Amino acid sequence: MRRSGDWMVLVDDRVLEYLREKETGSPTEMMNEGPIRYSSQYIGRRCKKLEEEELVRHLGNGVYAITKDGEAYLEGRLDTEN
Repeated sequence: MRRSGDWMVLVDDRVLEYLREKETGSPTEMMNEGPIRYSSQYIGRRCKKLEEEELVRHLGNGVYAITKDGEAYLEGRLDTEN
């Protein structure tokens, strides 16, 4: 079971799941190719927040990748509240 922090929103899980499956992606790719029904601007803001929390890493040019902590969260091994 995933332990989401109070700061997290539903789209955060979708972003992490997308990056786990595709390895890398930009907010525009996530909006166009994935099941994420939000604007690329909103997805980009959430990616920045996920980067602050070290669940994703910014590779440059708006492209993100999931981190080991992001993987651990998806597997239920990381409580993002702490």
